[in-house]
Amino acid sequence: MDRLPWTKFHWTVVVGLGVSWILDGLEVQIVAQNGFATALGMDSAQIGLTGTIYLLGQVVGALFFGRLADRLGRKRLFILTLAIYLVASGIAGFSPNMEFLWVFRFIAGMGIGGEYTAINSAIDELIPSKYRGRVDIAVNGTYWAGAALGAAANFFLLPTGNEDFANSWGWRIGFFIGPVLGLIIIYLRRHIPESPRWMVTHGKSEEAHTIVDKIEADIKASGRTLSEVTDDQAMLIAPMKSVPFGKVVRVFFREYPKRTFLGLSMMITQSFLYNAIFFSYAMVLENFYAVPKGDIAFYFFPFAIGNLIGPLVLGPLFDTIGRRKMIFGTYGLAAVVLAVSAALFQANAINATVHVILWCIAFFFASAGASSAYLTVSEIFPLELRGQAISYFFAVAQIVGALGPVIFGSLVGDGTDRGPLAAGYYLGAGVMLLGGVIALIFGINAEGKGLEDVADPISKVKAEVSVEGKES
Repeated sequence: MDRLPWTKFHWTVVVGLGVSWILDGLEVQIVAQNGFATALGMDSAQIGLTGTIYLLGQVVGALFFGRLADRLGRKRLFILTLAIYLVASGIAGFSPNMEFLWVFRFIAGMGIGGEYTAINSAIDELIPSKYRGRVDIAVNGTYWAGAALGAAANFFLLPTGNEDFANSWGWRIGFFIGPVLGLIIIYLRRHIPESPRWMVTHGKSEEAHTIVDKIEADIKASGRTLSEVTDDQAMLIAPMKSVPFGKVVRVFFREYPKRTFLGLSMMITQSFLYNAIFFSYAMVLENFYAVPKGDIAFYFFPFAIGNLIGPLVLGPLFDTIGRRKMIFGTYGLAAVVLAVSAALFQANAINATVHVILWCIAFFFASAGASSAYLTVSEIFPLELRGQAISYFFAVAQIVGALGPVIFGSLVGDGTDRGPLAAGYYLGAGVMLLGGVIALIFGINAEGKGLEDVADPISKVKAEVSVEGKES
């Protein structure tokens, strides 16, 4: 799989699986602009709690579906989790009160949380090693394409001057956009195969060879040649249905403790910063800059585009300059720009436009860094634990990150005192800088390496002997 050139097959994988982040960005953007707040009688703290409930749903979904993705396969899970999201998000659009909304925001979050584990696993295992970094980072960055789509939709769904429509139907229609897109993507996903790597470790070697043979045949039919796989690249595998939880703990804390610390640090730092800023930006613009609710999308749209462009522009550098240096650079630069914006905000020296421009610059770098956090935790642990690794680190990060919306929602207050929110921004900048330093010290140089070279599969047979039942 790692020696393959880029093909139509890989584009299918990227488009069919990458939509998960588009849907998540769309969902979060709809909530961030809180068009439902007036209709459901919610104050700032309750709006923040709505975001937190969605994030907690993601945590539960990641934990539950992450282990299933390692046990039952990537494909089954990325179909199931998308279906759960579609149903829950659609029902949320009919919410008669905030309690009803919270229930189905939680369930929709479960679906998206499960998506993260299955999708990151599948992408890393299907994409050739020399493209893996840029593809994974770019796909994770498409979250902001969804956020931009949500912002554009809110121009029409939450129009200034037509509050009756916005409060009654506008925000409800917003919840239906994701499910409509998702129905299209479910069709595409039917044509994406199971990960051959996962199949080999689960005793399905023949099916895995069939999938790879078909991909290779299509490449050769197009006139391109493929290098042969040499004997020194082969390994013996003892298939296993699942990894006992005790073994999971040993892998994380005895075999790879430094990698565990690295993954937790990266995931927690980026999650806290993003959730804190993203779920509170609308309240900041409203309360401190008197931006009408219907005009917030005008300010958010360039912010989302900056976050989208960052991973696309900087992603290839993670495969050339390297993981450690680029993570440190993106996290560090994001922290510096955010700290500058905090100082100017506290001094009341900038208006809404300048503040958004500074956010755009900071998150141009932060977006690539945050995407690399998902790349890191999905490639530095054994194949049999990939889904679980993503789920555990994602869960811990989201639990910490879930505090962001509540904390920053409280710091916003009524918009009369800038000090508390500025302090929160300084905290976010410090957290990001710390994450970058940790990555520089403990990071893994995984660029251009096959996943099996970064971490041996647990099912790999160490002794070079023929053992009955082993798969190669």
